[in-house]
Amino acid sequence: MTSDDFRAAAHTAADLAADHLAGLAAGPVWQPMDDAARRTLLDAPLPAAGRPLDELLASVGRDVLPYPMGNGHPRFFGWVNSAPAPAGVLATLAAAAMNPSSAGGDHADVHLERAVVRWIAELVGFPHPSGGGLLTSGTSMATIVCLSAARNRAARDAGWDVREDGLAGMPPLVGYVTGETHSCVRKAAELLGLGSKHLRVVATGPDGRLDPAELRAAIARDRAAGLLPFLVVASAGTVGTGAVDAFDPLADLCAEERLWLHVDGAYGAFGVLDPEIAHRYAGLARADSLALDPHKWLGVPVDCGCALVRDPAELRAAFSLVPSYLRDEAAGELGWFSEYGTEQTRPFRALKVWATIAHRGRDGLAADIARTTALARRLGELITADPELELLAEVQTSIVAFRLRPSGPTGDEALDALNRELPAAVQRRGRAFLTGARLDGREILRACLLNPATTEDDLAVLLAEVKAAGAEHTG
Repeated sequence: MTSDDFRAAAHTAADLAADHLAGLAAGPVWQPMDDAARRTLLDAPLPAAGRPLDELLASVGRDVLPYPMGNGHPRFFGWVNSAPAPAGVLATLAAAAMNPSSAGGDHADVHLERAVVRWIAELVGFPHPSGGGLLTSGTSMATIVCLSAARNRAARDAGWDVREDGLAGMPPLVGYVTGETHSCVRKAAELLGLGSKHLRVVATGPDGRLDPAELRAAIARDRAAGLLPFLVVASAGTVGTGAVDAFDPLADLCAEERLWLHVDGAYGAFGVLDPEIAHRYAGLARADSLALDPHKWLGVPVDCGCALVRDPAELRAAFSLVPSYLRDEAAGELGWFSEYGTEQTRPFRALKVWATIAHRGRDGLAADIARTTALARRLGELITADPELELLAEVQTSIVAFRLRPSGPTGDEALDALNRELPAAVQRRGRAFLTGARLDGREILRACLLNPATTEDDLAVLLAEVKAAGAEHTG
Protein backbone atom coordinates (compact mmCIF):
# COMPACT_ATOMS: atom_id res chain seq x y z
CA MET A 1 0.00 0.00 0.00
CA THR A 2 1.31 3.44 -0.88
CA SER A 3 0.89 6.48 1.32
CA ASP A 4 -1.42 7.94 -1.35
CA ASP A 5 -3.63 4.82 -1.14
CA PHE A 6 -3.86 5.19 2.61
CA ARG A 7 -4.50 8.94 2.41
CA ALA A 8 -7.39 8.47 -0.02
CA ALA A 9 -8.92 5.74 2.13
CA ALA A 10 -8.50 7.86 5.25
CA HIS A 11 -10.38 10.72 3.59
CA THR A 12 -13.18 8.31 2.73
CA ALA A 13 -13.25 7.02 6.31
CA ALA A 14 -13.40 10.58 7.63
CA ASP A 15 -16.34 11.33 5.33
CA LEU A 16 -18.13 8.20 6.52
CA ALA A 17 -17.62 9.16 10.15
CA ALA A 18 -18.65 12.77 9.61
CA ASP A 19 -21.77 11.81 7.65
CA HIS A 20 -22.69 9.27 10.32
CA LEU A 21 -22.39 11.79 13.16
CA ALA A 22 -24.18 14.53 11.21
CA GLY A 23 -27.12 12.29 10.36
CA LEU A 24 -27.77 10.77 13.77
CA ALA A 25 -30.37 13.23 15.06
CA ALA A 26 -32.53 12.93 11.95
CA GLY A 27 -32.79 9.15 12.08
CA PRO A 28 -34.31 6.69 14.54
CA VAL A 29 -32.52 6.45 17.84
CA TRP A 30 -32.24 2.70 17.41
CA GLN A 31 -33.83 0.14 15.15
CA PRO A 32 -33.65 -3.65 15.15
CA MET A 33 -31.47 -5.09 12.42
CA ASP A 34 -33.39 -6.94 9.77
CA ASP A 35 -32.53 -10.57 9.33
CA ALA A 36 -30.59 -10.13 6.11
CA ALA A 37 -28.40 -7.38 7.56
CA ARG A 38 -27.71 -9.43 10.66
CA ARG A 39 -26.79 -12.50 8.64
CA THR A 40 -24.43 -10.43 6.49
CA LEU A 41 -22.31 -9.83 9.56
CA LEU A 42 -22.83 -13.12 11.38
CA ASP A 43 -22.19 -15.39 8.40
CA ALA A 44 -19.34 -13.47 6.77
CA PRO A 45 -16.91 -16.08 5.42
CA LEU A 46 -13.23 -15.91 6.23
CA PRO A 47 -11.70 -14.31 3.10
CA ALA A 48 -8.97 -16.21 1.29
CA ALA A 49 -7.86 -13.20 -0.71
CA GLY A 50 -7.67 -9.63 0.55
CA ARG A 51 -9.98 -6.80 -0.53
CA PRO A 52 -9.09 -3.23 -1.45
CA LEU A 53 -9.58 -0.57 1.21
CA ASP A 54 -12.27 1.23 -0.77
CA GLU A 55 -14.34 -1.98 -0.84
CA LEU A 56 -13.88 -2.48 2.90
CA LEU A 57 -15.00 1.06 3.63
CA ALA A 58 -18.00 0.65 1.38
CA SER A 59 -18.98 -2.40 3.43
CA VAL A 60 -18.62 -0.40 6.64
CA GLY A 61 -20.87 2.32 5.27
CA ARG A 62 -23.46 -0.18 4.02
CA ASP A 63 -23.42 -2.93 6.65
CA VAL A 64 -22.25 -1.35 9.93
CA LEU A 65 -22.86 2.38 10.29
CA PRO A 66 -26.62 2.21 9.52
CA TYR A 67 -27.14 0.02 12.61
CA PRO A 68 -25.77 1.88 15.65
CA MET A 69 -26.45 1.17 19.30
CA GLY A 70 -28.10 4.58 19.41
CA ASN A 71 -25.95 6.31 22.00
CA GLY A 72 -24.91 9.11 19.66
CA HIS A 73 -28.51 10.33 19.33
CA PRO A 74 -29.73 13.21 21.54
CA ARG A 75 -32.77 11.13 22.57
CA PHE A 76 -30.71 8.19 23.80
CA PHE A 77 -31.29 7.95 27.56
CA GLY A 78 -30.30 4.31 28.10
CA TRP A 79 -27.76 2.78 30.49
CA VAL A 80 -24.74 5.13 30.86
CA ASN A 81 -23.42 5.39 27.32
CA SER A 82 -22.33 8.70 25.89
CA ALA A 83 -22.09 10.15 22.42
CA PRO A 84 -18.46 10.23 21.22
CA ALA A 85 -16.58 13.51 21.53
CA PRO A 86 -15.43 14.54 18.01
CA ALA A 87 -11.91 15.38 19.18
CA GLY A 88 -11.63 11.93 20.72
CA VAL A 89 -12.80 10.29 17.50
CA LEU A 90 -10.06 12.02 15.53
CA ALA A 91 -7.38 11.31 18.13
CA THR A 92 -8.26 7.60 18.04
CA LEU A 93 -7.03 7.40 14.45
CA ALA A 94 -3.72 9.04 15.31
CA ALA A 95 -3.22 6.78 18.33
CA ALA A 96 -3.88 3.71 16.19
CA ALA A 97 -1.38 4.95 13.62
CA MET A 98 1.31 4.97 16.32
CA ASN A 99 0.09 1.69 17.88
CA PRO A 100 2.51 1.60 20.83
CA SER A 101 2.33 -0.42 23.98
CA SER A 102 1.86 2.11 26.75
CA ALA A 103 3.37 -0.18 29.35
CA GLY A 104 6.40 2.03 29.86
CA GLY A 105 9.46 3.52 28.25
CA ASP A 106 10.39 6.96 27.00
CA HIS A 107 7.83 7.71 24.30
CA ALA A 108 5.01 10.19 23.91
CA ASP A 109 2.09 8.02 25.01
CA VAL A 110 3.62 7.21 28.39
CA HIS A 111 4.23 10.84 29.29
CA LEU A 112 0.86 11.89 27.93
CA GLU A 113 -0.89 9.28 30.07
CA ARG A 114 0.79 10.62 33.19
CA ALA A 115 -0.44 14.09 32.23
CA VAL A 116 -4.05 13.12 31.50
CA VAL A 117 -4.35 11.01 34.65
CA ARG A 118 -3.27 14.12 36.55
CA TRP A 119 -5.82 16.17 34.58
CA ILE A 120 -8.59 13.73 35.51
CA ALA A 121 -7.61 13.90 39.17
CA GLU A 122 -7.59 17.70 39.00
CA LEU A 123 -11.02 17.77 37.34
CA VAL A 124 -12.64 15.85 40.18
CA GLY A 125 -10.48 17.26 42.98
CA PHE A 126 -8.78 13.98 43.91
CA PRO A 127 -5.21 14.09 45.29
CA HIS A 128 -2.64 12.98 42.74
CA PRO A 129 0.83 12.01 43.91
CA SER A 130 3.20 10.99 41.12
CA GLY A 131 2.26 7.51 39.92
CA GLY A 132 -1.12 7.68 41.63
CA GLY A 133 -3.20 6.27 38.82
CA LEU A 134 -3.47 4.83 35.35
CA LEU A 135 -5.92 4.49 32.49
CA THR A 136 -7.80 1.21 32.13
CA SER A 137 -10.37 -0.33 29.81
CA GLY A 138 -13.13 0.98 32.06
CA THR A 139 -14.24 1.19 35.67
CA SER A 140 -14.75 -2.57 35.81
CA MET A 141 -11.00 -3.03 35.36
CA ALA A 142 -10.19 0.04 37.46
CA THR A 143 -12.22 -1.52 40.28
CA ILE A 144 -10.20 -4.73 40.08
CA VAL A 145 -7.02 -2.66 40.22
CA CYS A 146 -8.15 -0.63 43.24
CA LEU A 147 -9.64 -3.55 45.17
CA SER A 148 -6.47 -5.56 44.57
CA ALA A 149 -4.52 -2.84 46.34
CA ALA A 150 -7.08 -2.80 49.16
CA ARG A 151 -6.93 -6.58 49.53
CA ASN A 152 -3.13 -6.54 49.51
CA ARG A 153 -2.97 -3.91 52.25
CA ALA A 154 -5.52 -5.68 54.42
CA ALA A 155 -3.72 -9.02 54.11
CA ARG A 156 -0.40 -7.38 54.94
CA ASP A 157 -1.95 -5.75 58.02
CA ALA A 158 -3.11 -9.22 59.10
CA GLY A 159 0.36 -10.70 58.61
CA TRP A 160 -0.29 -12.43 55.29
CA ASP A 161 1.50 -12.19 51.95
CA VAL A 162 -1.48 -12.70 49.68
CA ARG A 163 0.58 -12.51 46.50
CA GLU A 164 2.74 -15.44 47.53
CA ASP A 165 0.47 -17.45 49.81
CA GLY A 166 -2.99 -16.63 48.50
CA LEU A 167 -6.01 -16.30 50.77
CA ALA A 168 -6.20 -19.92 51.95
CA GLY A 169 -6.20 -20.14 55.74
CA MET A 170 -6.73 -16.43 56.24
CA PRO A 171 -9.87 -15.18 58.01
CA PRO A 172 -12.30 -13.90 55.36
CA LEU A 173 -11.95 -10.30 54.26
CA VAL A 174 -15.28 -8.48 54.29
CA GLY A 175 -16.41 -5.54 52.18
CA TYR A 176 -19.47 -3.31 52.49
CA VAL A 177 -21.67 -2.12 49.64
CA THR A 178 -25.28 -1.10 49.06
CA GLY A 179 -28.01 -2.62 46.95
CA GLU A 180 -27.25 0.03 44.32
CA THR A 181 -23.51 -0.71 44.08
CA HIS A 182 -22.45 -1.50 40.53
CA SER A 183 -22.12 -5.17 39.63
CA CYS A 184 -18.44 -4.71 38.73
CA VAL A 185 -17.68 -4.60 42.47
CA ARG A 186 -19.16 -8.06 42.99
CA LYS A 187 -17.30 -9.35 39.94
CA ALA A 188 -14.05 -7.94 41.32
CA ALA A 189 -14.69 -9.54 44.72
CA GLU A 190 -15.34 -12.91 43.11
CA LEU A 191 -12.32 -12.66 40.82
CA LEU A 192 -10.02 -11.65 43.69
CA GLY A 193 -11.07 -14.66 45.76
CA LEU A 194 -12.98 -12.67 48.36
CA GLY A 195 -16.31 -14.32 47.60
CA SER A 196 -19.54 -12.46 46.98
CA LYS A 197 -20.98 -13.73 50.27
CA HIS A 198 -18.40 -11.56 52.02
CA LEU A 199 -19.82 -8.42 50.45
CA ARG A 200 -22.30 -7.10 53.00
CA VAL A 201 -25.23 -5.14 51.58
CA VAL A 202 -25.73 -2.20 53.92
CA ALA A 203 -29.03 -0.37 54.13
CA THR A 204 -29.41 3.08 52.63
CA GLY A 205 -31.43 6.00 53.88
CA PRO A 206 -34.43 7.48 52.03
CA ASP A 207 -32.01 9.54 49.92
CA GLY A 208 -30.38 6.37 48.59
CA ARG A 209 -27.11 6.98 50.45
CA LEU A 210 -25.17 4.42 52.44
CA ASP A 211 -26.19 4.73 56.11
CA PRO A 212 -23.09 5.19 58.34
CA ALA A 213 -24.90 3.89 61.45
CA GLU A 214 -25.93 0.69 59.64
CA LEU A 215 -22.38 0.36 58.32
CA ARG A 216 -20.87 0.70 61.78
CA ALA A 217 -23.20 -1.98 63.14
CA ALA A 218 -22.35 -4.38 60.31
CA ILE A 219 -18.60 -3.89 60.88
CA ALA A 220 -19.00 -4.60 64.60
CA ARG A 221 -20.92 -7.80 63.92
CA ASP A 222 -18.26 -9.08 61.53
CA ARG A 223 -15.39 -8.25 63.87
CA ALA A 224 -17.18 -10.10 66.67
CA ALA A 225 -17.50 -13.11 64.36
CA GLY A 226 -13.74 -13.21 63.76
CA LEU A 227 -13.88 -11.79 60.23
CA LEU A 228 -11.67 -9.02 58.83
CA PRO A 229 -13.57 -5.96 57.58
CA PHE A 230 -11.34 -4.17 55.07
CA LEU A 231 -13.35 -2.28 52.45
CA VAL A 232 -16.21 0.16 52.04
CA VAL A 233 -17.46 0.95 48.53
CA ALA A 234 -19.23 4.28 48.24
CA SER A 235 -20.78 5.72 45.10
CA ALA A 236 -20.37 9.05 43.35
CA GLY A 237 -23.55 8.40 41.38
CA THR A 238 -25.34 5.07 41.39
CA VAL A 239 -26.42 3.58 38.09
CA GLY A 240 -30.04 3.20 39.12
CA THR A 241 -30.81 6.66 40.48
CA GLY A 242 -27.60 8.71 40.34
CA ALA A 243 -27.40 8.93 44.15
CA VAL A 244 -24.16 10.27 45.64
CA ASP A 245 -23.06 8.98 49.03
CA ALA A 246 -22.06 11.30 51.87
CA PHE A 247 -18.30 10.79 51.80
CA ASP A 248 -17.15 12.67 54.91
CA PRO A 249 -18.87 10.47 57.52
CA LEU A 250 -17.81 7.35 55.61
CA ALA A 251 -14.21 8.58 55.46
CA ASP A 252 -14.29 9.28 59.21
CA LEU A 253 -15.53 5.76 59.91
CA CYS A 254 -13.02 4.13 57.56
CA ALA A 255 -10.14 6.04 59.16
CA GLU A 256 -11.30 4.94 62.60
CA GLU A 257 -11.70 1.29 61.57
CA ARG A 258 -8.65 1.08 59.25
CA LEU A 259 -10.84 0.27 56.23
CA TRP A 260 -10.08 1.13 52.62
CA LEU A 261 -12.63 3.59 51.23
CA HIS A 262 -13.16 3.04 47.52
CA VAL A 263 -15.45 5.30 45.51
CA ASP A 264 -17.20 4.06 42.39
CA GLY A 265 -17.32 7.22 40.31
CA ALA A 266 -17.66 5.46 36.96
CA TYR A 267 -20.56 7.56 35.81
CA GLY A 268 -21.03 10.30 38.34
CA ALA A 269 -17.70 11.58 39.65
CA PHE A 270 -17.43 14.27 36.98
CA GLY A 271 -20.67 15.74 38.29
CA VAL A 272 -18.49 17.65 40.76
CA LEU A 273 -17.76 20.04 37.87
CA ASP A 274 -21.32 21.37 38.04
CA PRO A 275 -21.47 24.13 40.68
CA GLU A 276 -25.16 23.35 41.22
CA ILE A 277 -24.45 19.88 42.61
CA ALA A 278 -20.75 20.12 43.59
CA HIS A 279 -21.70 20.17 47.29
CA ARG A 280 -22.84 16.55 47.01
CA TYR A 281 -19.23 15.47 46.49
CA ALA A 282 -17.79 16.90 49.71
CA GLY A 283 -15.20 14.49 51.10
CA LEU A 284 -14.59 12.63 47.82
CA ALA A 285 -10.91 13.56 48.04
CA ARG A 286 -10.60 11.59 51.30
CA ALA A 287 -11.12 8.21 49.61
CA ASP A 288 -8.25 5.74 49.27
CA SER A 289 -9.17 5.06 45.66
CA LEU A 290 -11.53 6.28 42.98
CA ALA A 291 -12.56 4.52 39.79
CA LEU A 292 -14.15 6.57 37.04
CA ASP A 293 -14.83 6.55 33.31
CA PRO A 294 -13.78 9.34 30.94
CA HIS A 295 -15.75 7.35 28.35
CA LYS A 296 -18.99 8.20 30.12
CA TRP A 297 -19.79 11.81 31.02
CA LEU A 298 -16.75 13.27 29.21
CA GLY A 299 -17.60 11.48 25.96
CA VAL A 300 -14.15 9.99 25.39
CA PRO A 301 -14.61 7.17 22.86
CA VAL A 302 -14.74 3.72 24.44
CA ASP A 303 -12.71 2.24 25.96
CA CYS A 304 -11.25 4.42 28.70
CA GLY A 305 -11.52 4.13 32.46
CA CYS A 306 -9.21 5.46 35.15
CA ALA A 307 -8.03 4.22 38.54
CA LEU A 308 -6.83 6.87 41.00
CA VAL A 309 -5.21 6.01 44.33
CA ARG A 310 -4.10 8.05 47.30
CA ASP A 311 -0.95 5.94 47.82
CA PRO A 312 0.78 4.76 44.61
CA ALA A 313 2.96 2.38 46.63
CA GLU A 314 -0.11 0.25 47.36
CA LEU A 315 -0.76 -0.27 43.65
CA ARG A 316 2.84 -1.16 42.98
CA ALA A 317 2.91 -3.53 45.94
CA ALA A 318 -0.11 -5.34 44.51
CA PHE A 319 1.07 -5.62 40.90
CA SER A 320 4.74 -4.94 40.28
CA LEU A 321 6.50 -7.82 38.55
CA VAL A 322 9.44 -7.02 36.29
CA PRO A 323 10.91 -10.01 34.45
CA SER A 324 14.46 -9.72 33.17
CA TYR A 325 13.34 -9.20 29.59
CA LEU A 326 11.44 -6.06 30.61
CA ARG A 327 14.13 -4.40 32.71
CA ASP A 328 14.46 -0.69 32.00
CA GLU A 329 17.27 0.96 33.91
CA ALA A 330 16.15 4.37 32.62
CA ALA A 331 12.56 4.02 33.91
CA GLY A 332 13.16 6.19 36.97
CA GLU A 333 11.57 5.80 40.36
CA LEU A 334 8.03 5.44 38.99
CA GLY A 335 8.86 2.45 36.81
CA TRP A 336 6.38 1.31 34.17
CA PHE A 337 2.59 1.54 34.11
CA SER A 338 2.50 -2.24 33.85
CA GLU A 339 3.72 -2.35 37.47
CA TYR A 340 0.50 -0.68 38.65
CA GLY A 341 -2.17 -2.87 37.06
CA THR A 342 -2.93 -6.13 35.29
CA GLU A 343 -2.15 -5.17 31.69
CA GLN A 344 1.31 -5.61 30.19
CA THR A 345 0.62 -4.53 26.62
CA ARG A 346 -1.51 -1.42 27.05
CA PRO A 347 -3.23 0.57 24.27
CA PHE A 348 -2.61 4.27 23.70
CA ARG A 349 -5.75 5.49 25.47
CA ALA A 350 -4.28 8.79 26.58
CA LEU A 351 -4.42 10.62 23.25
CA LYS A 352 -8.21 10.54 22.95
CA VAL A 353 -8.54 11.64 26.58
CA TRP A 354 -6.06 14.46 26.02
CA ALA A 355 -7.85 15.57 22.85
CA THR A 356 -11.32 15.48 24.44
CA ILE A 357 -10.30 17.48 27.50
CA ALA A 358 -8.06 19.88 25.59
CA HIS A 359 -10.75 20.56 22.98
CA ARG A 360 -13.46 21.47 25.49
CA GLY A 361 -11.31 22.67 28.38
CA ARG A 362 -12.41 22.52 31.98
CA ASP A 363 -14.98 25.25 31.45
CA GLY A 364 -16.50 23.55 28.42
CA LEU A 365 -16.73 20.19 30.14
CA ALA A 366 -18.32 21.81 33.19
CA ALA A 367 -20.87 23.57 30.97
CA ASP A 368 -21.74 20.30 29.21
CA ILE A 369 -22.21 18.49 32.50
CA ALA A 370 -24.23 21.33 34.02
CA ARG A 371 -26.52 21.31 30.99
CA THR A 372 -27.31 17.61 31.38
CA THR A 373 -27.93 17.86 35.13
CA ALA A 374 -30.24 20.84 34.58
CA LEU A 375 -32.16 18.88 31.94
CA ALA A 376 -32.43 15.95 34.34
CA ARG A 377 -33.95 18.17 37.00
CA ARG A 378 -36.33 19.54 34.39
CA LEU A 379 -37.31 16.01 33.40
CA GLY A 380 -38.02 15.31 37.07
CA GLU A 381 -40.31 18.35 37.16
CA LEU A 382 -42.15 17.21 34.04
CA ILE A 383 -42.66 13.77 35.56
CA THR A 384 -43.89 15.20 38.86
CA ALA A 385 -46.40 17.39 37.05
CA ASP A 386 -47.85 14.49 35.06
CA PRO A 387 -50.53 12.46 36.90
CA GLU A 388 -49.68 9.35 34.88
CA LEU A 389 -46.01 9.39 35.86
CA GLU A 390 -44.30 8.90 39.21
CA LEU A 391 -40.85 10.17 40.18
CA LEU A 392 -39.22 7.50 42.36
CA ALA A 393 -36.06 9.21 43.64
CA GLU A 394 -34.60 12.65 44.07
CA VAL A 395 -32.71 13.76 40.95
CA GLN A 396 -29.19 14.11 42.36
CA THR A 397 -27.08 13.98 39.18
CA SER A 398 -28.32 13.31 35.64
CA ILE A 399 -30.22 10.04 36.10
CA VAL A 400 -33.99 10.15 36.55
CA ALA A 401 -35.79 7.15 38.03
CA PHE A 402 -39.53 7.04 37.44
CA ARG A 403 -42.36 4.84 36.27
CA LEU A 404 -45.59 5.00 34.36
CA ARG A 405 -48.63 4.82 36.61
CA PRO A 406 -51.76 4.98 34.43
CA SER A 407 -54.94 6.36 35.89
CA GLY A 408 -57.44 3.92 37.30
CA PRO A 409 -56.95 1.02 39.68
CA THR A 410 -53.70 -0.84 39.04
CA GLY A 411 -52.15 -3.38 41.39
CA ASP A 412 -48.45 -3.53 42.18
CA GLU A 413 -47.97 -6.70 40.14
CA ALA A 414 -49.60 -5.17 37.06
CA LEU A 415 -47.60 -1.97 37.46
CA ASP A 416 -44.39 -3.97 37.66
CA ALA A 417 -45.29 -5.97 34.56
CA LEU A 418 -46.12 -2.81 32.64
CA ASN A 419 -42.93 -0.96 33.54
CA ARG A 420 -40.80 -4.04 32.91
CA GLU A 421 -42.10 -4.20 29.33
CA LEU A 422 -41.94 -0.48 28.60
CA PRO A 423 -38.21 0.01 27.89
CA ALA A 424 -38.17 -2.50 25.02
CA ALA A 425 -41.46 -1.14 23.69
CA VAL A 426 -40.13 2.43 23.67
CA GLN A 427 -36.88 1.32 22.04
CA ARG A 428 -38.71 -0.48 19.23
CA ARG A 429 -40.71 2.65 18.41
CA GLY A 430 -37.42 4.32 17.46
CA ARG A 431 -38.06 7.89 18.66
CA ALA A 432 -36.43 7.60 22.10
CA PHE A 433 -34.40 5.07 24.05
CA LEU A 434 -34.44 4.36 27.77
CA THR A 435 -33.78 1.36 29.95
CA GLY A 436 -35.18 -0.13 33.13
CA ALA A 437 -34.01 -1.49 36.47
CA ARG A 438 -35.32 -2.59 39.84
CA LEU A 439 -35.33 -0.20 42.79
CA ASP A 440 -36.59 -1.15 46.24
CA GLY A 441 -38.28 -4.20 44.76
CA ARG A 442 -40.11 -2.26 42.04
CA GLU A 443 -39.63 -2.16 38.28
CA ILE A 444 -38.57 1.32 37.22
CA LEU A 445 -37.75 3.32 34.14
CA ARG A 446 -34.49 5.21 34.17
CA ALA A 447 -33.35 7.99 31.88
CA CYS A 448 -29.67 8.88 31.89
CA LEU A 449 -28.78 12.24 30.35
CA LEU A 450 -25.19 12.54 29.12
CA ASN A 451 -25.51 14.27 25.76
CA PRO A 452 -25.25 18.09 25.86
CA ALA A 453 -27.03 18.16 22.48
CA THR A 454 -30.24 16.96 24.15
CA THR A 455 -32.99 19.60 24.38
CA GLU A 456 -36.12 20.04 26.45
CA ASP A 457 -38.10 19.09 23.36
CA ASP A 458 -36.31 15.73 23.44
CA LEU A 459 -37.51 15.25 27.01
CA ALA A 460 -41.07 15.86 25.91
CA VAL A 461 -40.66 13.27 23.15
CA LEU A 462 -39.32 10.75 25.66
CA LEU A 463 -42.28 11.10 28.00
CA ALA A 464 -44.76 11.06 25.12
CA GLU A 465 -43.19 7.84 23.87
CA VAL A 466 -43.37 6.24 27.32
CA LYS A 467 -47.06 7.06 27.57
CA ALA A 468 -47.78 5.98 23.98
CA ALA A 469 -45.99 2.66 24.49
CA GLY A 470 -47.88 2.22 27.76
CA ALA A 471 -51.21 2.85 26.02
CA GLU A 472 -50.35 0.23 23.41
CA HIS A 473 -49.47 -2.25 26.14
CA THR A 474 -52.63 -1.71 28.20
CA GLY A 475 -54.93 -1.20 25.21
